[in-house]
Amino acid sequence: MQFYGTTPRHDLTYSDVFLVPSHSGITSRLDVSLEPHDGTGATLPIVAANMNSVTGPRLAATLARRGGLGVLPQDMPLQGLDAAIRWVKDQPVAFDTPVILGPEQTVAEALRVLPAVEGHGIVVRSDDGDYLGTIPAQRLATALDDARLGDLLHGPLTAIDADDVTSGRQAFDLMVAAEIDFAPVLHHGAIVGTLSRRSALRSAIYTPALDAGGRLRVAAAVGINGDVAGKARALAAAGVDVIVIDTAHGHQEGMIEAIEAVAAARLGLPIVAGNVVTERAVRDLVAAGADILKVGVGPGAMCTTRMMTAVGRPQFSAVLETAQVARELGAHVWADGGVRYPRDVALALAAGAASVMVGSWFAGTIEAPGTLQKDAAGRLFKESWGMASTKAVHERFGRLDPYELARKELFAEGISSSAIYIDPLRPSIEDLLDMITSGLRSSFTYAGARTVAEFHDRALVGIQSAAGYEEGKALPVSW
Repeated sequence: MQFYGTTPRHDLTYSDVFLVPSHSGITSRLDVSLEPHDGTGATLPIVAANMNSVTGPRLAATLARRGGLGVLPQDMPLQGLDAAIRWVKDQPVAFDTPVILGPEQTVAEALRVLPAVEGHGIVVRSDDGDYLGTIPAQRLATALDDARLGDLLHGPLTAIDADDVTSGRQAFDLMVAAEIDFAPVLHHGAIVGTLSRRSALRSAIYTPALDAGGRLRVAAAVGINGDVAGKARALAAAGVDVIVIDTAHGHQEGMIEAIEAVAAARLGLPIVAGNVVTERAVRDLVAAGADILKVGVGPGAMCTTRMMTAVGRPQFSAVLETAQVARELGAHVWADGGVRYPRDVALALAAGAASVMVGSWFAGTIEAPGTLQKDAAGRLFKESWGMASTKAVHERFGRLDPYELARKELFAEGISSSAIYIDPLRPSIEDLLDMITSGLRSSFTYAGARTVAEFHDRALVGIQSAAGYEEGKALPVSW
């Protein structure tokens, strides 16, 4: 990466900079590879943050199916993490994970799981496991809240036989011919997944992130306290693909000792550690055994660290410095936090990140943990919160005695509750991935880069004023 026409004299955020177009011989966005090549096996440079309100097993599976990587949070009990990892590994690769409810459950219950949007649906199955039928999600919009799902089943049982699906394109054509937009996929009468026209199309474009056994990849986080190596061994036994050692201040002795302990266990898995923002921190953590550094202190939407402590660093400059030294040491960087638009993902990659971690943006999706709620205006949202907030501290240490818990809550930081609204045009994490990767592919073509490595080298970055940043935004209202 090079700066265009100037040299910065102070640290920069994503909104301080822009990409300058270069000579390009790339004629199609689909000629671009977004594979990060960071040792994780991901085929997209997108990582879902290890936040309780962001990454659960369903989101992790959906993201891996399109090539990204979800990091399950360390606040889950070890037994729960084990179960979540194994659940992800059991999910279909060629089809979507079905949303299954019983015939006695109501429309109101279904709407807490799935909004009434196109391309999604509910599979209704009996207590005995028999497939009873499918309800397109849009049908929920016109049904009474107390209506039983079983009463909404009418007509023939529409389904696709898994043996008839040989490719994404073939599945798409099959659904067009049958004039259906959503259907369950059966194999010998058992539900093995669902498909929509859009998901069939995506499967022909995205490459899933798979382990050596052909199962979806997933990462999981551990803290730096307690038997870190023992926890890492347990996660490896469950089938996890990446270990993330996570704490707010990654450049400390406790982190170095935790990395050394996990590295000494020789699990054969990439070790991610952070968060850090300086060259010295990268050198120390790589020397301890880290393969990937998680970079970012304070840029997250739910984070108040900078306002509370004055600690942190503008994210673009933090990624730029740490990525350069990581590359010299044979390591990689994940840019964690500060992403508001697809442009920010492109800028993080231009600065040298192998992948970009997304948090609160993904919290407002169908697949994120938590139930759908409505505000007074009827808009759908899910709740999000910071991982150092009072809410998160209570969840993490809720089993302590009241006095010790109260002491920890006294020093909590971050937002404990924020409504992240569901975008009616992009309600799924897959919809956001489409938007992000479309922007990324275009960024690569503007730079004349076919790979992430080429983008690192060819990107030209300019510095702009606040007015320049505002000029780049679309006009939100009519002239």
